[in-house]
Amino acid sequence: MKHMQYRTRGTCSTQIEFDLDDDIIRNVTFTGGCNGNLKGISRLVEGRPAAEVAELLKGTTCGFKNTSCPDQLARALSEAITQN
Repeated sequence: MKHMQYRTRGTCSTQIEFDLDDDIIRNVTFTGGCNGNLKGISRLVEGRPAAEVAELLKGTTCGFKNTSCPDQLARALSEAITQN
C-alpha cells in the first residue's frame, strides 16, 4: 500500500491524503475545505480505481475558481499513478 500526501493549490482545502492499494483508492482525507462535502467525496471514491476517479473528477470547478477540491483530488491521483 502506498500512502500519498498532496498539497492542494487554489482551494479551501490545503492537503489531501490517501492510500493506493494496487491502484484502488483507500482512506481519503482532506485538510480544511467544506467538511461535509469532502467527507462525501471521500466515501464515494473509496474502493474505486484511481484512474477512473481521476478521469471522472478532472476539470471540476468551484464557483469562479478554475479548480476545486475534486479537481485537486484528480490531480493528486494522476500524479500518484505516474509515480508507480
